[in-house]
Amino acid sequence: MYIIYPTFQPTLIISLSDTFPKPNFKEKKKRKKKRGYSLCLLSVACAYTAPATMGQSPSAALDRESSFSHRFGFLSSSSLGSSDGFSDEILANRDYTAEIPDECLAYVFQFLDPGDRNRCSLVCKRWLCVDGWSRHRLSLDAQSEIEASLPSIFMRFDSVAKLTLRCSRRSISLNDGALVAISIRCQNLTRLKLRGCREISDEGMSAFAKNSKNLRKLSCGSCTFGAKALNAVLDYCSNLEELSVKRLRGIHDGAEAIGPGAAASSLKTICLKELVNGQSFEPLVVGAKNLKALKIIHCLGDWDRVLQLIGNRNRNGKENIHLNNYNSKDNNDALMEIHLERLQVSDIGLSAISKCTKIENLHIVKTPDCSNYGLVSVAEHCKLLKKLHVDGWRTNRIGDEGLVAVAKHCPNLEELVLVGVNATHLSLGAIASNCSKLERLALCGSGTIGNTEIACIAAKCMALKKLCIKGCPISDIAIEALGSGCPSLVKIKLRKCRGVSCEAGEWLREQRGSLVINMDACEVDGGFEASVSNGGIHEVGVDYPQVVSQVTDRDASTSSNGRLALLRSKFGLFASRNIVACTFRRWSNNDDSFNSNL
Repeated sequence: MYIIYPTFQPTLIISLSDTFPKPNFKEKKKRKKKRGYSLCLLSVACAYTAPATMGQSPSAALDRESSFSHRFGFLSSSSLGSSDGFSDEILANRDYTAEIPDECLAYVFQFLDPGDRNRCSLVCKRWLCVDGWSRHRLSLDAQSEIEASLPSIFMRFDSVAKLTLRCSRRSISLNDGALVAISIRCQNLTRLKLRGCREISDEGMSAFAKNSKNLRKLSCGSCTFGAKALNAVLDYCSNLEELSVKRLRGIHDGAEAIGPGAAASSLKTICLKELVNGQSFEPLVVGAKNLKALKIIHCLGDWDRVLQLIGNRNRNGKENIHLNNYNSKDNNDALMEIHLERLQVSDIGLSAISKCTKIENLHIVKTPDCSNYGLVSVAEHCKLLKKLHVDGWRTNRIGDEGLVAVAKHCPNLEELVLVGVNATHLSLGAIASNCSKLERLALCGSGTIGNTEIACIAAKCMALKKLCIKGCPISDIAIEALGSGCPSLVKIKLRKCRGVSCEAGEWLREQRGSLVINMDACEVDGGFEASVSNGGIHEVGVDYPQVVSQVTDRDASTSSNGRLALLRSKFGLFASRNIVACTFRRWSNNDDSFNSNL
């Protein structure tokens, strides 16, 4: 079959059978990912979908299909060289996409990446127009030089709902006037992200908020406006659901209090990062009635008081519900996610948030004043906990006592990440036995997690699917235990475990053929530093290459009398083999995160 593409150049004839051969079963998914494939769908749609979409009768659609076949019959292999059919002038001027409705064309554009969409917009004026009104996301380099072009930009993209304005440190950003002009033209704006827009002041943000009352998400970082601007947003944008503030220079010591404003009943997520005076958000955090997620990361000051106010508010809300005989399911003001990282918070704060009994996701990261006492309090009251991330920062204040309490009171635990926590088989065995739904486990930088602990996990964690071990003193014996345990395991990651050999990894791969193994046993060990942040485990200066197996003949001959011989006698797997293979492969970023939303 042949298709004619309309372009500004003389008509281009493309054969689908030659350019896009029918993929086999294995390559089908890969081909569909290619954006060029969507262009073919667009061309085919012009022939087959237009009649039905435009409201024509089935008989008319049938005639259209027959007409299509007749039109392109001259291009068949038997008549390619024939002079019968349409004249060259008709071929050059006919546009077979003209009958596709704009909505259908816009739908096909959704499958293209921004680069392909830009190229499609150059085909003709109609495609340019359709691409403009069907784009709902726009990201601009917000330098002052583009201010003169803003009217034409937003005249073309008049349906933008998600806008990002980003400016580098070395450039001058858009000012208040430009932001107000954008708010006037973008009436459908629901999400705004500002990065490095240092020329926008409190007055500009206030004027923007008055014109953008439908705003639902605001994220600002490295800007100079302060509390006045945020209060204006909270007062005028009553539908605001998410607020993220990072390195806001206008919020300093002595700044006025922020919130709660008209958005107090709609806010569901608040994220505060790297603020000098984050306590100025106390009225907002406490007054947000329907808050579901609270993230406070690397903000100065004592946060125990704020957490106490949150806990007391939640307790008072429960008492009111009980007095009014309301069903507990109608309690929509339950905080479900709390992320505390690099903060001055102690067991007092943890005990306070334990009053939020519906917490499902808790991150306690690099808070040196938190100990087993606080974690026990949380575990005893937050029995719905599903995700727990603890980075003890190697202070040795959180250990077996706190984890045993988690195992005892949180049977719904699905994800556990322990970094710098000296856990032993006592706590890990209890978690493996009582938390039957545990699917994701990460153990990093612990000097007490060895072969005994891994053997305990392998024997009892029946539902475990992903396992990460980094910087722990385990050996090939632990790998042998994993070979027969954890029947649901699909991915395992081993990093900086010096006692594990690549031969053991290859043996595990042979024992569990479907298991994806990522290890660096053949690499030279280096420094170790791991931290848990927003998305899960973040490595500092280290990537996760995946080991597949490759050893040269020379390497095999020199090592066959050493570890290889030991493994032959222990595992009995190399009797018929002379070489074990080991090469490097990389997992995708989605597979690297233990905090994927499964």
